[in-house]
Amino acid sequence: MSKGRSVDSEKLSDGLQAIASVVHDATQNCQGDAMALLALLRQLEQLHREIRDEAFLHSLPDNRQGLYSLLKDIESLGGWPYIERMRLQAFLERLSQESAEESGE
Repeated sequence: MSKGRSVDSEKLSDGLQAIASVVHDATQNCQGDAMALLALLRQLEQLHREIRDEAFLHSLPDNRQGLYSLLKDIESLGGWPYIERMRLQAFLERLSQESAEESGE
């Protein structure tokens, strides 16, 4: 799947856990600061894009069997990763709900 190279899954898991821990810490440090949290989300989106475009695309199999196997693995392991953006409409609805709650207090 990775053109003959295999990543040590335990080492990868530890690295991913370390990344998740750093992101959680950064999130906690930014609590209550919408602009800082937005900057964090933008950075995560940029990292996602870089990994997808620069590393992932270059590691794709170059034959149908390999591609089929990869797609099968992606499907069985939870599907394609996606970073969802908050829709402006949902953002405005939440803002109006919070305004209504504040005026009702």
